[in-house]
Amino acid sequence: MALVNKIIPFSCIDGPGNRTAIFFQGCNFKCTYCHNPETINKCVNCGKCVKVCPVNALNIVEKKVIWNDKKCVACDACIRECDHLSTPKTKDYSVDELFDEIKQVSPFIQGITVSGGEATLNIDFLTQLFKKVKEELGLTCFVDTNGSIDLTQHEEFVNLTDKFMIDIKSMDKEEHTKITGLNNDIVIKNLKYLLDLDKVYEIRTVIAPNLDNKNTVREASKIINNRCKYKFNIYRHHGVRKEGLDFHGSDSPCEEEINKCYKIYNESIL
Repeated sequence: MALVNKIIPFSCIDGPGNRTAIFFQGCNFKCTYCHNPETINKCVNCGKCVKVCPVNALNIVEKKVIWNDKKCVACDACIRECDHLSTPKTKDYSVDELFDEIKQVSPFIQGITVSGGEATLNIDFLTQLFKKVKEELGLTCFVDTNGSIDLTQHEEFVNLTDKFMIDIKSMDKEEHTKITGLNNDIVIKNLKYLLDLDKVYEIRTVIAPNLDNKNTVREASKIINNRCKYKFNIYRHHGVRKEGLDFHGSDSPCEEEINKCYKIYNESIL
C-alpha cells in the first residue's frame, strides 16, 4: 500500500504529452520554499482539522481521522489548521487499485508521472506499478523526484522508468542542508548516474532570494552539459509556510536575476 495525496487524471505540465500525475504523501525534505508543505508529513490523527471542517467531511473513527471525499468541498480549512505539515485528505492505494485508476483514462494519455511529496520513498510500490502499467497499458512512466534515494541501488526501478525529472535545490552542501534539512551527496550522485544513462527529462532549480543561485546554476550546468533541459522555477511566496517566508521573504526574483542565471548557464555549457 502507498498513501496518495492527489491524482490529476490529465496534466500537460508533468512531462511530455497528456499524462496522469500521481502525487504521493510524504517527503524526506522540508524545503524552505515548498509550495505544498501539506505533502511533507503523514497525518498524526490529532483531530484538530475535524473541528474546522464546515461540511463534516472529516470524522474520527477508532482514533483515526477519516476523510469523506464525496462531502469535501476543497476549502482547505483542514490544511490551514494543521500544525504538522500534513493533510487528512489522502487515500491508501494498493498497486491494483491505483492501476485501475490509470486504466480508466489510459486511452487518453501518453503516460503517468509520479510526484509528491517524494514518490521514491515508495520505490518498491512504484516498481510493481510501473511494471504493470508498461506491460498491460504500454504507457511511459516518469518520476518527479528530489533525488534523495540512491537510485544506483535500484536498477530494476531505473530500467522501468522512462525518464526522471530532478530538482537541484543547491550545489553547495551547507546551503542544501539549510534549505532541505539534508545534504546533497546522493542528489548529485543520482544526477550524474541518470545523465550517463540518458534517463533525465529535465532538471529544475528554484531561483529564490537569499540563496547562491548563481553558484548552483553554474555548477549544475557543468554537470548537465546540455544533455537535458534545465528549467528555472521562480520563487513565489504563495503557499509557503512561515519559516520559508522568514528566510526568503515575499518578493520573487527580478527579471534581471533570472537573466543572469540564464547567462551563466550558457557560459557554463560552452
